[in-house]
Amino acid sequence: MGDPFQLWELRNPDGGPTGLEWARAKIGIVDRVLLHAAPERVDVQIYDEAGGLVAQGRDLAAEGATPISRLTLNEGRFERENIWPTEADLGTVVILPGGEAGILTAWWNADDERSWRWSIELSNSLD
Repeated sequence: MGDPFQLWELRNPDGGPTGLEWARAKIGIVDRVLLHAAPERVDVQIYDEAGGLVAQGRDLAAEGATPISRLTLNEGRFERENIWPTEADLGTVVILPGGEAGILTAWWNADDERSWRWSIELSNSLD
């Protein structure tokens, strides 16, 4: 048996009658992820390995235009913030459009927030 995982499904509710899939990511069990280039609003559902619904959030929006959003699951409720990552965010799972997921390993942004540089580690393991 492999490592325990969850399936994170993220949809943009603004596309079509049922929204548009933005990402599906199979990741280890976490209560916080970062999203790169997330839509203005997002719906999220988390499923366990057996396909059971663990948590869901609807119409999650955040103030500010940044390249990264942080989703935090706290007592069954999602919070979304648009952020400029800090050192505290290093090591956090990052979900990219389409569903590829990696670990944030470095982040830098200019003081005027007009440019940034970052890196993620991609692996075929959930660790």
